[in-house]
Amino acid sequence: MIPDTVPSTSSLLASKVKVPQHVVYRSFPAETVVLNLETGKYHGLNATAGRMLDALKQADCVRDAAATLAAHYERDQGVIEVDLCELCQSLLDRGLIETDGAQPG
Repeated sequence: MIPDTVPSTSSLLASKVKVPQHVVYRSFPAETVVLNLETGKYHGLNATAGRMLDALKQADCVRDAAATLAAHYERDQGVIEVDLCELCQSLLDRGLIETDGAQPG
């Protein structure tokens, strides 16, 4: 289901991300292929976005995923947070992820 409203960055960073049951994905060396079973559409993610999706799925919130990715890529966490929020919004728009809608605390 595609959300009616766009979450704020602070709300998104505090949110837990999950892959809904109607979405399946598989990672390959060069890309991750994501299939929305409700729409029948395939989506391709480059290797970095695929790693981001894995980090999002495992983390307690988007901010924690950004910290993990920043350490892995040896990049500034703030830069990673921006990139991760952009990816999340793109995946939310396509119904490929859901968030718990947590409010920043």
